[in-house]
Amino acid sequence: MLAIESPDLGRARADEIRAAIGRVRAAGKPVAAHLVGGGPVPYMIALACDTIAMPPAAPLEITGVRTEMTFFKSMLDRLGVKAEILQVGEFKGAGEPLTRDSMSPQLRRQYEAFVGDLFEQLVERVAEGRKLPGERARELIDTGVFTPAAARAAGLIDAVAYEDEVIDGLAKRLRLEEPKVVRDYAERKIDDDFSGLGGLVKLMEMLSGQKQATPAGKGKRIAIVHVIGEIRDGKGRDDLLGGAAAGSETVIKAVREAARDEAVAAIVLRIDSPGGSALASDLIWREVKQAGKPVVASLSDIAASGGYYVAVAAERIVAAPGTLTGSIGVVGGKVAIGGGLEKLGIHTDVVSKGRNAGWLSLTEPFTDAGRAAFMGTMQDVYRLFTTKVAAGRKLDLEQVQALAEGRVFTGRMAKEAGLVDRLGTLDDAVAEAKQLAGLPADEAVERLLLPEPRGLFEDLFGMVGGGDSVARALAAAGSPLRAAIVARIAAFPGLGGEIDAFELLASGRPLLMLPARIRVK
Repeated sequence: MLAIESPDLGRARADEIRAAIGRVRAAGKPVAAHLVGGGPVPYMIALACDTIAMPPAAPLEITGVRTEMTFFKSMLDRLGVKAEILQVGEFKGAGEPLTRDSMSPQLRRQYEAFVGDLFEQLVERVAEGRKLPGERARELIDTGVFTPAAARAAGLIDAVAYEDEVIDGLAKRLRLEEPKVVRDYAERKIDDDFSGLGGLVKLMEMLSGQKQATPAGKGKRIAIVHVIGEIRDGKGRDDLLGGAAAGSETVIKAVREAARDEAVAAIVLRIDSPGGSALASDLIWREVKQAGKPVVASLSDIAASGGYYVAVAAERIVAAPGTLTGSIGVVGGKVAIGGGLEKLGIHTDVVSKGRNAGWLSLTEPFTDAGRAAFMGTMQDVYRLFTTKVAAGRKLDLEQVQALAEGRVFTGRMAKEAGLVDRLGTLDDAVAEAKQLAGLPADEAVERLLLPEPRGLFEDLFGMVGGGDSVARALAAAGSPLRAAIVARIAAFPGLGGEIDAFELLASGRPLLMLPARIRVK
C-alpha cells in the first residue's frame, strides 16, 4: 500500500514515483493507493496504482493548474525605492515583480503556453489512469472538488476507506489471513543509542555528516552530481534551516571528484534549479565540458535559465514531461534606495571620478551611460548563452534565437523543440549514461551521490551567515531600508520564498533566472 499524504512534489519528481510504481506492478505486485489530501500532483501519483481509496473526510481536489505571481512595485514606490531591472529577451520577465503591478502581455503569453500544456498533461493522466474519454476527464477537472463519495461515483477513485480497510482489502486479494504490516518500508534506520563514550562518538559522527560507505568490489559507478536550488557564486547551501542553493565552487568540486574517480564511468547532472548567477552557471558549464567522461543531464521539476545553461554542457538531456525548462535569456539591474533613505532623513554624499564610477551604486538610478554599460554586459552573456545552446544541442543559431528570448517550456514542449533529447526519469538518464560509457544495459552499477550532504553539526554551528533565508537576507541587506523591504515581504504568509529572488535581483549582476518565481499548483 502506498500512503500519499500531500507530498511537496513537482510534476517531474511525481513522474519518478509513478515510474517506480510501474516497476513494482510489472513485477506482479499490486499497489493500492491510500490518498490523504488529493491535489492534482498527489492524485497523478495515485493514478499509477492499481486502485485508489480515500478516507471519508479527505476531499479530492483536481482543480487544474494555476500559477501565481506577486508584484511589489507599488510598495517600493511608497518607500521611495526605484527598481531598475533590464532584460535581454522579450519574454525574460524575472524583474517584473519589482517593476510592474501585473504581468506584461509577453510574460502572460508564455505562462498561458506552459500552463496550458501542464493542464493537457493532467487531462491525459486522468483519462489514461481511470480509462475515461478525454472530454469526460476535462469535465471532471473543471468540476475540480469532490467528496470521496462523489469521486467514487464519478469513477475517479475505487473506494472510500480508511488505511486499515485498504490493507485488509489487499490481504483478501492476496489471500493472506494474517498479513504482517511493515510501516515506513525502507525508511533509513538511525542508531539512537548514545549512551557512554561510544554513544558520544556516534552522536558526533551523525552531527558532522558521515561519509558515504565505499562500495564493495570493483564495479563501475555512475556519479549523480546534484545542482539544487538557485545557482550562486562560491559555496553551496544545503542546511536544515535555509534550504538549498547550488554554489559554483561546491558543484565544480563535485564534478572534479567524479572526474578523478577511476571507478566512475559517467556522470549524471541532476538539476532542479531556476537558475541564478550567470557567472556561476558559466563556471559550472565549463567544468562539466572538461570532465573527460560522458555526462547526461537529468532535469527535475525546474531546470531553467542558469539550470538549462548548465545542462547544455551534457551530451544528452533527459527531462520529465512536466519539467519547466528553457528560459534562455538574461535579466539584471539594481534597486536604487536613495529616495527611500531621504524619506528617512538619511543623506548620502558622494565624491566620484569617472563617468561610470557609480554604475552599480544603490543610492541612485542608472545614468544613461551606466545603463548602457550594464546592458552591454547582459547582451554579451546572452550571446554566450545562445551560442552554447546552439553548440550543445547541435542547432542553428537562428533556431535557438526563435526558442530563446526567455521563453519557458515544459519538458514535453522542449522535446518537440529539440532542447532536450528524450522524456524520462533519473533512471532513464542513468541508462543513457551507461550507454555512453559503453556499459551493458543490464550491468548493475553503483550510484555515487555528490556533493555529499552536510551534517547536522555543520548546519547548526558552521553556517556562514546562518539561519533562514529571511535572516540571511536581512544580514546582507546592507542598509536599514533594504532590511525594511525584506522584513515587509517576509511578514506576509507565503511570501518568504520571494526574498532570495529579491536579493539576487538587487545584486547588480547579470542573472540567468526564470521569469519571476514560478509557483505551479
